[in-house]
Amino acid sequence: MHTLAEVLPAWGEAHLDFLQRHAPYTHGVPGGRWLTILMNRIDQASVQAAFTSWVRDTWPERPDVIAIDGKTGRRSHDRAIGDPPPYLVSAFATTSRLVLGQEVVADKSNELTAIPVLLARLAEGDRLRGALVSIDAIATNGTIATAIRQAGADYLLAVKANQPRLRADIEACFNDAPAGSVDRFTEYDKGHGRIERREIAVIREVDWLSGDRRFPGELRLPAAASIVRVRAHIQRRATTHTETRYHISSAILGAERAGPAIRGHWGIENRLHWVLDVTFNGKRRV
Repeated sequence: MHTLAEVLPAWGEAHLDFLQRHAPYTHGVPGGRWLTILMNRIDQASVQAAFTSWVRDTWPERPDVIAIDGKTGRRSHDRAIGDPPPYLVSAFATTSRLVLGQEVVADKSNELTAIPVLLARLAEGDRLRGALVSIDAIATNGTIATAIRQAGADYLLAVKANQPRLRADIEACFNDAPAGSVDRFTEYDKGHGRIERREIAVIREVDWLSGDRRFPGELRLPAAASIVRVRAHIQRRATTHTETRYHISSAILGAERAGPAIRGHWGIENRLHWVLDVTFNGKRRV
């Protein structure tokens, strides 16, 4: 697969007569190195703002479910000068499969600073109102949850080992809940040599999450309204294993709605990250 820096000069030489209708091109078309220099000098913030504006004009409908996730750009760094690969935080409308915006940060450790910036840009013109925003466990904190709520949207945040006490409390809540207090839905998936059964359970009686603090610094998420457990049974040939994931949301979710929203967030790996790595060959620079 060729890079843009390789393709454009070749195309330009083949279509020089057409290009000379618009500019002299006295010395021919620029080479790949000059295109690289030009593209790397473009202000990233200006490009991001222009891209977000273009998306709004092209797709005026408000997205209903938005997945935000970060990823390191493969083969996109300059080893000669020790330039590290960029880390992109992307907002992806999962139902329409549309990239809404991206924020470039130096490395994964700065993802928490990039997410609020990206949220603020997406929220301009009240564009996030009514959406459900899903993010992985790195963003399960009061600051980002508050930013999502202030934009008029609801959050759907993963709860993992980085919040051990919250995870333990949610796990205990599901284990001890009376049967009638849990909304349940089961969905199936088959492909790539596996059969998967996902059991989604939702509890909406979560007043205990907003009670008095039990210890200093305890995590508190604003307007928490639902907790979700997804238990996936995955069968590959003769082996079966089970994975359990937990989520917390400010939306009053039903199990049937929670399942596609969570699955849509996992889908960002195939629908966006795969495209960046394979279709575009992981290249950021031209």
